[in-house]
Amino acid sequence: MQLEGTILRGRDFDPVEGRVVVEDGTITAVEETATDSTDIILPAFVNAHTHLGDSIAKEAGEGLSLDDLVAPPDGLKHRLLRAASTEEKAAAMHRSLRMMEAGGTAACLEFREGGVEGVDVIRRALDGRDIEAVVLGRETADAMEIADGFGASGARDGEFGALRNATEAAGKLFGIHAGERDAHDINAALDLEPDFLVHMVHPEALHLERVEDSEIPIVICPRSNLVTDAGVAPIRELVDRTTVALGTDNVMLNSPSMFREMEFTSKLADVSAAEVLRMATVNGADIAGLNYGLVEEGRDAKLLVLDGDTDNLAGVEDVVRAVVRRAGQADVKDVYL
Repeated sequence: MQLEGTILRGRDFDPVEGRVVVEDGTITAVEETATDSTDIILPAFVNAHTHLGDSIAKEAGEGLSLDDLVAPPDGLKHRLLRAASTEEKAAAMHRSLRMMEAGGTAACLEFREGGVEGVDVIRRALDGRDIEAVVLGRETADAMEIADGFGASGARDGEFGALRNATEAAGKLFGIHAGERDAHDINAALDLEPDFLVHMVHPEALHLERVEDSEIPIVICPRSNLVTDAGVAPIRELVDRTTVALGTDNVMLNSPSMFREMEFTSKLADVSAAEVLRMATVNGADIAGLNYGLVEEGRDAKLLVLDGDTDNLAGVEDVVRAVVRRAGQADVKDVYL
């Protein structure tokens, strides 16, 4: 397979005119050459933090606090999940996965509530979809054992030391929420030496130094943090110190659109368009150990093609900036997963 157009090549997303050659699902060449195509070729997105279970209750809980919305075990989300049938949850998650796939998302890192049953439900929801879910089980070691790792709610909700050790012994991914409500749980989360942290809205100087020294990646969810009134993460400072990826968080609160998350982040923070695009692609892939997120030789060919001749994109002068701040699902021409 060959794709032609303007290619956002490599980690810097340098726009080059040419073709991408794909053989057996792997990018074998990125060639500069003249082409008549107006297509824009870029890596498919990696949504680095999702809670897909609450797809059953979009826009529920307006006006509730963060704890009342999502805190285990009795936040609104958890009560709604307990009340819903397995079939309802699987069907709702399937719809969200289908939407993400159509919008150019190749993979998500899913914090999956419900223990073993919760992991089983998302496996059902993935049936028939090409999108990949890196599933982090929650609540029990058994859930971690049948998933791709463990997603902890936060150090204030338990020590998690035994589960951290079990996850490490299994060679799996361990992520934990930290600094979403305030700074009180950040040191305890860092003490667990997680593979990544989520949110980090309220880090203090010591926490930033620890993150930099330990090189722990951070997943930020700016739209979600504003919806829940958690605040705004110091995105520029985080990017200067470690790998930062983007996630859309709870479907209850926000659509799982990486286009919307990129645009919001780019207009909110003092970061370049290329930095934001890295957050939405290769940085999340690196956290999850996935061999995609870039258009370069040897990477898995998880690719997104935008129609550069739509009314929205025709005439853009800075292609990377346009992808990050202007493009949307209506501009998607093809998604190769």
